[in-house]
Amino acid sequence: MSWPFSVHNAIYHKERFIWAPVRIIHETDKAILIDNGRKSWIPKSRIYRIRLKGNTFEIYVKESVVR
Repeated sequence: MSWPFSVHNAIYHKERFIWAPVRIIHETDKAILIDNGRKSWIPKSRIYRIRLKGNTFEIYVKESVVR
């Protein structure tokens, strides 16, 4: 039986991956400058996928990267 608020979840918290809609401003060899309400540099090693959905770029990253 799995408890939603257990000690196991607190110790072994799995990071969630999300598709974050962003505006790509600038790209270098190692990082991308994005705007998702605030401007921030994200290393390319932290970006797992990029897709174009409609007219919006979305990046697949850990939730903590785009906060």
